[in-house]
Amino acid sequence: MSVSRKVLMAILGLVASNWLLPMSGPGSRAMAADEKPLTVFAAASMTDALTEIGQAYERDGHGKIVFSFAGTGTLARQLEAGAPADVFVSADVAWMDYVVERGAVDAGSVVTIAGNALVVIGAEGEEPLPQPLTLAALTSRLDGGRLAIADPETVPAGRYARQSFESLGLWGGVSDALAPMENVRVALASVARGETPLGVVYGSDAVVEPRVKIVARLPQGSHTAISYPAALVPNAPDQARDFLGYLGGPKAVKILEDKGFLALNETLAN
Repeated sequence: MSVSRKVLMAILGLVASNWLLPMSGPGSRAMAADEKPLTVFAAASMTDALTEIGQAYERDGHGKIVFSFAGTGTLARQLEAGAPADVFVSADVAWMDYVVERGAVDAGSVVTIAGNALVVIGAEGEEPLPQPLTLAALTSRLDGGRLAIADPETVPAGRYARQSFESLGLWGGVSDALAPMENVRVALASVARGETPLGVVYGSDAVVEPRVKIVARLPQGSHTAISYPAALVPNAPDQARDFLGYLGGPKAVKILEDKGFLALNETLAN
């Protein structure tokens, strides 16, 4: 056999092996492993739950997820500026409406995946505050210290807290004692480290931090209902839709409930 014929046969063999590779099980898994991971922008309060959901999603063979957690307002503005992401999970409807109006997410893909409650936390071992909450009880427990709260101007948790305190007639008395934080997890950490005596966070935040204790629950009717809408970014890959659907499935719902969220069992249409 001539050298040129040997070269030709080798090339044909290589082409044939590459053609057949995707048809085999191991070949398919290798290709899936090389796919670009999904990028999910999500509210800081979802850190623990979504991290665990992402791990379950990957174990189930759906693909890899890369999360970027921050305050919802920060993420919304990043999306508006063109930051690369595939899925956005907001901590409130207002910021989701913001990105929908600016075309930064697909309006038809929006689905609510969970709810939450608002609580006042103190250090582990603190006694509960009286209910209904009073200004005298709050200021006495603060004892000159600060009340850690997510920034009401940009962060949903802070906005909900302000609504609640205004509804209860407490805002005017506590506003000067506030310590606004960049997101709700920073407020949580401030109380956990003993930097502030009290803080307002989500119920789900208190569940994951053993160094804090819920000392009061803010009435659900005192603020806008807390919900977590999720949506696809325009031109997101098919895997993004798959992940959005997974968020409404039984495994994700169970994780959300275990992490203190109020699961709504809503799934992606279609």
